[in-house]
Amino acid sequence: MRFCFASNNAHKLDEIRPLLPAAVELLSLADIGCQQELPETQDTLEGNARQKAQYVWDHFGIACFADDTGLEVTALNGAPGVYSARYAGPQRRAEDNVHKLLQELEGATDRSAQFRTVIALVLPGGEVHEFAGAVQGRITEHPQGSDGFGYDPVFQPTEGDGRTFAEMTIDEKNAISHRSRAVAGLVGFLNGQ
Repeated sequence: MRFCFASNNAHKLDEIRPLLPAAVELLSLADIGCQQELPETQDTLEGNARQKAQYVWDHFGIACFADDTGLEVTALNGAPGVYSARYAGPQRRAEDNVHKLLQELEGATDRSAQFRTVIALVLPGGEVHEFAGAVQGRITEHPQGSDGFGYDPVFQPTEGDGRTFAEMTIDEKNAISHRSRAVAGLVGFLNGQ
């Protein structure tokens, strides 16, 4: 089975590859010659995931899955949510996003949050399937750890041992993460094919 994962994020590719069955050949956007920025103009994670996967299928003719992930913070009414990657502006710098998030939560007593991932799979013939995963946690007051990416240095999962995602190895993070849970749904579907 050959699929493109519609992402230019090398960290996401590194996280997803070990979760997929050995029979899956995973191609990146670079592998299929896609240099353009994929559209993300929808107002939901589900919509953005579908839009990106559909774009790759329409323009490159290869079965594709795409994800969209959002950090949903209770005290911010679910923000940054679908705008997580560009929370501090279109430059999409993780450090800027984390800084803005911590500023907005300054003095907040409720620091609960969840990471949520939606994966859309587009198969030949236009068949679309969606898989979702979430993990509960809280936002720390200061960044902790140097691994991971995005909001990992400030997200402390409830199921963990008090470390942030950025303090965990990829394997430790994959054992409980939102993305690995969504990928598990995708893998279950692919294994049933």
